[in-house]
Amino acid sequence: MTIKDLRDTLGHWRFTKERLINLTIGLSAVLMYEFVARPIYRPYIYRNNINDFHVADTIGNSLGTIATIFVLIGLIGEGRAQHLFLIKTISISVVFYEVVHPMLGKPIDPWDMVVTMLTGGLCYYLYKLIHPIKSGKI
Repeated sequence: MTIKDLRDTLGHWRFTKERLINLTIGLSAVLMYEFVARPIYRPYIYRNNINDFHVADTIGNSLGTIATIFVLIGLIGEGRAQHLFLIKTISISVVFYEVVHPMLGKPIDPWDMVVTMLTGGLCYYLYKLIHPIKSGKI
């Protein structure tokens, strides 16, 4: 996608049912993280020293990946093929962001990379489940 393609896409942008569903999923993930996971769930797990199999440690990446994917495909994606491509590209980009963490003065967290790829796969199949192929379209 080039800048010209993006400009043309935004010129023909329409608020559709599919965009609404994608944006709702993405924004719900943001709200769950900001109002449940970060202020309630994570402190409770850490305070009580509960082994939740790294869920509290990686919840930011998992919900953040869901939010990033569905908000972006809701805003700029057009068509199933482009949406599926964006899901893959965004997942790989978030993993790449984890790899360059040392350049930002942060350690690499392998759990975050694993959870991001798993969440990206989940989003891929969730998208295909929510938006099945319509007859005659890809």
